[in-house]
Amino acid sequence: MKRYGSQDRRMHVSGWKAGIVVMIFVVIGVAASTMPDSPGAFHPHAFLRLPLEVPLVALALLLLPRRMAIALAVLATIVVFCLLFLKLADVGVLSAFQRRFNPYLDMKMLLDGWNVLSGAVGALGAALAIGLVVGAMAMLMGAFWWACLRMTRLARKARRAAVTGFAIILAVGLGLLAAGSRAGLKDVADLRVASYLGARLSLVARSVADIRTFEGALAADMGYEGGDHLFARVKGRDVILVFIESYGRSAIEDPRYGWLIKPRLDSVERQLQSAGFVSASGWTRSPTVGGLSWLAHGTLLSGLWVDSQARYDLLMNSDRESLNRLFREAGWRTTAIMPAITMDWPESAYFGYDQILAAKDLGYRGKPFNWVTMPDQYTLSAFERLAREPARKDGKPVMAEIALISSHAPWTPVPKLIDWDAVGDGTAFNDQAESGDPPRVVWANQERVRRQYIETIDYTLETLGDYVTRFGRDAVFIVLGDHQPAAIVTGPDASRSVPIHIVSRDRVLVERFVAEGFDVGMTPDTEAPEPSMDSMRKHLISHFSKP
Repeated sequence: MKRYGSQDRRMHVSGWKAGIVVMIFVVIGVAASTMPDSPGAFHPHAFLRLPLEVPLVALALLLLPRRMAIALAVLATIVVFCLLFLKLADVGVLSAFQRRFNPYLDMKMLLDGWNVLSGAVGALGAALAIGLVVGAMAMLMGAFWWACLRMTRLARKARRAAVTGFAIILAVGLGLLAAGSRAGLKDVADLRVASYLGARLSLVARSVADIRTFEGALAADMGYEGGDHLFARVKGRDVILVFIESYGRSAIEDPRYGWLIKPRLDSVERQLQSAGFVSASGWTRSPTVGGLSWLAHGTLLSGLWVDSQARYDLLMNSDRESLNRLFREAGWRTTAIMPAITMDWPESAYFGYDQILAAKDLGYRGKPFNWVTMPDQYTLSAFERLAREPARKDGKPVMAEIALISSHAPWTPVPKLIDWDAVGDGTAFNDQAESGDPPRVVWANQERVRRQYIETIDYTLETLGDYVTRFGRDAVFIVLGDHQPAAIVTGPDASRSVPIHIVSRDRVLVERFVAEGFDVGMTPDTEAPEPSMDSMRKHLISHFSKP
């Protein structure tokens, strides 16, 4: 009996150790419950409220039979982990994509998040950052689990004191909650944990229903558009679709950027006019923001709203004919110029390209601009040499989809336009690629990040205007942004619209876009409509098909 009693005493926690156990439980439980879930909400007063779930769980751990208390400890630890994980994920996804984290749709984004983070701060810096977050999370969960277990083993005197203390806190909190908004007590005490997790489960349920709706849209619309005159209006001409990375409405209208980009667009417009080109510009609403450029590509080319990876994956496995494939069936040689593609690209099979020129196929021998594999001028030069010239010799027009990526984060170093005859194999850009500060230096200053972002947009527009003027010939160009940049550049709640420009020597063709709401020239009107990007395919097919 004496030996058993000695072991039993060792199992119980009393004195100052009991105080430490209770303190760890309360601090972690309150922090997880009150931690903000948006980047702009981190203020000291955000933590100055009482989540009533904490004293409720504490009393249950102290009063329930041991087996039930241990089961509750497991559940409480899981809930605290979910709260911390979801809130941290919300902060990250809101910062990058201006929407909340969706567990059903976004788990596949973890690899993309690694690519963006490692591109901005380097692989070692990204690994250290992720390691610190994972390590801190593991320590917190271990400490909370330990505290929950020890709460079930408090000695009688410590248990009595803890029950009394938590009961008083719960009673006061319930009184404050009942007081409601009177005397400004609305947010002092609350029961939000269940509603927060319930809202996330509801989001998952809506996402499942959304995917079923999208499957129906894929099955319902499979036919050709344009009839027997498909693309007759542009027959025999190259049609060149250019996506400019992170070229959003803010680049033109935000005063921090418009002072540079509006004059650039005016300059490009004058340059195009001197070469016999006319242009029309408008807005279109992108399905994504801050990243996931392929969602914008898929949306425009399929004519369906592809705003999640799950929708994109379904599209890639569908029979829905892409705009590229329709051009190929109408007699064009379809080409993809994708300098950002550095690995296998199985999704390319959906789009229907005759020729794919990924990073390794473009022949660039220069040094990369950090994450950016090559500057846009080289990309356009390689397109001219490797795609347009061979097709012209074969007597076939080209329908090309080009991704220009110099304006992709981390926006350092900023390229500069050189003589086109000097582009060669890209080694002429080596000095530029080694200039400027590394990403970790640039990203330490938010204003510098913004400045270099807009300088890369300015470079791309200048380069593209010079390319069209020199090499455009009778081609038709559709130039648009894929999405707005991240909130660090635009600020929160920025428009999701991007500019879209139609450029051609065919004035009648361009005027068709003006008739439906586009503005003459390279600068869209502030009051112009913002049709969604999926609707643009229908307009392109219609205007390109009418004789």
